[in-house]
Amino acid sequence: MKWNQLKVNCDTAELDTVAAVMSMLDEGLMIDDYSDAMEGANKVYGELVDESILTADVTRAAVSIFVEESINLEGYFEFINSHLACLSGKYDIEIVSSDEDDWRYAWRKYYKPTRIGKNLIIVPDGDEYEASENDIRIDLEPGLAFGTGTHETTRLCAAFLEEYVNEGDYMLDVGAGSGILAICASKLGAEYCAACDIDPIAVRTEVENAELNGCKNIDCFVSDLLSDVKLKDGRAYDIVTANIVADIIIKMSPEIGAFVKNGGLVITSGVICEREAEVDAAMTAGGFTKLTSGYDGGWCAGVFQKN
Repeated sequence: MKWNQLKVNCDTAELDTVAAVMSMLDEGLMIDDYSDAMEGANKVYGELVDESILTADVTRAAVSIFVEESINLEGYFEFINSHLACLSGKYDIEIVSSDEDDWRYAWRKYYKPTRIGKNLIIVPDGDEYEASENDIRIDLEPGLAFGTGTHETTRLCAAFLEEYVNEGDYMLDVGAGSGILAICASKLGAEYCAACDIDPIAVRTEVENAELNGCKNIDCFVSDLLSDVKLKDGRAYDIVTANIVADIIIKMSPEIGAFVKNGGLVITSGVICEREAEVDAAMTAGGFTKLTSGYDGGWCAGVFQKN
């Protein structure tokens, strides 16, 4: 299906007004606003912040809706112009024509079956890949969530899970994205897995992917890092993954031990090699001993054992 993206560019200060007007035309808004993201972006999200975001004009924002190409846009223009005449700042209307597949499924062009470790293989949903006898196949529909298995940080975590997960383990993934790591742990024999993320869209994707893979032992829920994590049946986790960024791992390091059993493991990733020593120091201060490290394309992951 063909769509027109109807985009109104405006001053950030008048974003709320523009969004209110556009919501009268369609409830499905796409908002571009970098002002909030820029505040402390380097400090909070570190190396995962794209350069285009860091250099974006924070004084400008945009609100978009998507309209079927067959619909005449003249009425939309009249409505927008009449309702935004009161704006003090300058605005303009932009039309971008696109195919639904272009923006909903564009990732498929770059996402192919990916082997992780010895037996784990990540396969895009619907792909006709034929797994070999020892393959552990993970079917995945990433949607709008991070984590297809192709990123170095995800591969590092998954490879360590393959090495360290034991039958009957309880596993927790903090900042789970698409849910890929919890699914890997489940298929490697974990008895129970918890996958949490601060983004409700990511959590919805986690649920869909768990169902896609027949993993009924995965609980998916919204949590700001560890804030809403609970111990199932009062049992601490055998293994925890945190594929986030260095600053967040350092922030969690004093608290994460409360969720890990004595002798249990925490796998950290999403850390550029230059910051490995900082993460190591924070985890050591939090009561962990580092067992090993993994490296891939400038990224590092660590396996830490609770003392």
